[in-house]
Amino acid sequence: QVQLVESGGGLVQAGGSLRLSCAASGMIVRIVNMGWYRQAPGKQRELVGTITTAGSTTYADSVKGRFTISRDNAKNTVSLQMNSLKPEDTAVYLCNGLISTYRGTGNYWGQGTQVTVSS
Repeated sequence: QVQLVESGGGLVQAGGSLRLSCAASGMIVRIVNMGWYRQAPGKQRELVGTITTAGSTTYADSVKGRFTISRDNAKNTVSLQMNSLKPEDTAVYLCNGLISTYRGTGNYWGQGTQVTVSS
């Protein structure tokens, strides 16, 4: 079994910064991709960004230039540095990982961490 645990959410004023972290643990053979999604009340879950094992990143247009994803392959962690936060960034942020175990490869999710940006 694999677990993803996020941390670092909270309340911040517009223009501020937060850093989210996600740690993967369990019977992990290899982490293929990791990423962050977010879901605001009444809205569909949307992709924030992803990062491959090699460190290649993709971002949603809405966060480009403000958010940065990084990962530590040795520690099985992924982080999301969020700068210049806007009220519309308010959402539950969820960590996602495409992870291989001895039983196969699956898509895993964390429980989410709340980010609230006040205007």
